[in-house]
Amino acid sequence: MGCCRAGSPCLTTPRLISNAATRCLRPIFNLCYIKFPRNYTSSPTASYSRRRYNPEHRRQLSSAPDIVRHWVEGDALSTVPPQAERFTVVSYNILGDRNMSKHGDLYRNVPSNYLDWNHRKRVICEELLGLNPDIICLQEVDKYYDLLNVLEKAGYLGSHKRRTGGSVDGCAMFWKADKFQLLEGESIEYRQYGLRDNVAQLSVFKMHEAQSGRLVVGNIHVLYNPSRGDVKLGQIRFLSSRAHILSEKWDTAPIVLAGDYNSTPQSPIYKFLSSSELNLMLHNRRELSGQRQCHPSQVLGLGREKGILFVLMDSWSEEEMNVATGAPKSHIALHPLKLNSSYAMVKGSQTTRDDNGEPLATSYHSKFLGTVDYLWYSDGLVATKVLDTLPINILKKTGGLPFKRMGSDHLALVSEFAFLEGKIEATEEYAIS
Repeated sequence: MGCCRAGSPCLTTPRLISNAATRCLRPIFNLCYIKFPRNYTSSPTASYSRRRYNPEHRRQLSSAPDIVRHWVEGDALSTVPPQAERFTVVSYNILGDRNMSKHGDLYRNVPSNYLDWNHRKRVICEELLGLNPDIICLQEVDKYYDLLNVLEKAGYLGSHKRRTGGSVDGCAMFWKADKFQLLEGESIEYRQYGLRDNVAQLSVFKMHEAQSGRLVVGNIHVLYNPSRGDVKLGQIRFLSSRAHILSEKWDTAPIVLAGDYNSTPQSPIYKFLSSSELNLMLHNRRELSGQRQCHPSQVLGLGREKGILFVLMDSWSEEEMNVATGAPKSHIALHPLKLNSSYAMVKGSQTTRDDNGEPLATSYHSKFLGTVDYLWYSDGLVATKVLDTLPINILKKTGGLPFKRMGSDHLALVSEFAFLEGKIEATEEYAIS
């Protein structure tokens, strides 16, 4: 576990943005909605070089949709005092360049020029600058300095934590230097705790010129493997526990946990996050994340895979339960925070939300169409508005992400929060190890 504080050489300092840079990265968003112009042109050469001619695929691309995302205000907005301090947070899995190259089958319907990193970097940076968030949490970052060179010119400071092992991507966090002061930073290497090569970040911020604007922000990319629900639970449990400790250290500062959790809203892992506990004996380890139910053919009703019966009591070994719970001989996983999901707490359209209020989809490629990204927050904060996602029929028309003006196979989640009076509630017991 690494740690850095304000003034550390691992942090970067902002530079003034030049006119040339401003022209190069002209924002394509405004504060009310996001709209990308409908001027798609396909690349026949790229299409021919990647696959055989597919008339149906060409037909879909020829009717490329407008990409419009609207801000949705929450009911709590009317109860927030005008003087309450507010801030916006982005959580965004930007699709690592090497990961994209290694898993080309996931993007077989995407023209090669849309997959090129220089194109995607420009689109991603334009999107982030247009959103103008106060804090940015990114996952699958393997070109950190490419992003830093752009964002620091716009006044952001940044930190990065690379995954351990052979992977080159990791998590990155950026924040506006004129709005937040970094009080403490911490990075988590899960390999040290027997929880694979994933990493996470935690930062404690204080808002400039604010009386009580302290905030703990976490950023995580949970293990992908759908069969290792025990490891997923262990990673989330550990992050929540560390966030709670930092919160208590800094006068019960409220918490935001951003990231790609590789778990769907219908999954037991989502239940664990929202309810603070999970009885492992009621669930199968291989089905904790819900990822297997999100193949596009299933979601779009084009086909359905046969279900598999499992014997629940035999699906957990003692070692796996220890990984999930952090406590020997325990079958109850606990975390110490009372969390809400910002999108679930701000009502959206039936065309974009599921029964839980979560987005119908935050990620789309040839083998997955569903939601795995979230912005969780604790007591002491309220979600005032979110940038709504896209209807399934619009995503379907893209043929798969990335798209012309969408630089990743994930959508960026964006929430505005306001500080409220109150304490963070915690469960009576929890494990960190």
